[in-house]
Amino acid sequence: MKSYVIHLIRHGAIDETLSGKYIGTTDPSLSDKGALALKKLASELEYPKVSVVFTSPLKRCTESCKILYPNINPLSIADLRECSFGDWEGKTADELKDSEDFQKWLAGDNTVKPPGGESNADFVRRVCKMFESIVEGLMKTGTTDSAIVTHGGVIMTLLAVYGLPQAKPFEWAMDNGCGYSIRVTPMLWQRGKVTEVFQKIPSEVES
Repeated sequence: MKSYVIHLIRHGAIDETLSGKYIGTTDPSLSDKGALALKKLASELEYPKVSVVFTSPLKRCTESCKILYPNINPLSIADLRECSFGDWEGKTADELKDSEDFQKWLAGDNTVKPPGGESNADFVRRVCKMFESIVEGLMKTGTTDSAIVTHGGVIMTLLAVYGLPQAKPFEWAMDNGCGYSIRVTPMLWQRGKVTEVFQKIPSEVES
């Protein structure tokens, strides 16, 4: 039985995240340094060859796609966007430290919703529903190699929910431009909705 490999890749760097701000659905472009760093990774290391690329519609992801997969027109999917932090967008933890809801949110209360944003529970439901629909689509079309260029929060959530070995979200943290390859075996997927995490990407170029 064939298996389906999906490469989960985090977008390149943006200035706002580097300055410690919460950036979810805010839509800045890659920083100049972020774009250059991504181009350097692509020239020195090897990103997997794929037939199809799915992407968050936010510019930091679509711009990353153009650098990493310039010859593929990515499929933009709204529900691959990062968590919406609502009124907390663009603010730092220090600026939010006096908010009781923010403290509960930091402590892991999945029901807390930033004003005008979405709770962690809502975010997890959204991205998981979309990921399962992507997997089902790949199986229906027989597409065995694909990439998803999205956000760190999305990737960490998906790996924590579906990945083997099992690990908490923060244990799947990755640098900009990096990510993980997962293998979906239909029997395992249909039985328990699990995937095998088998490598980090990008990888060293084989000589």
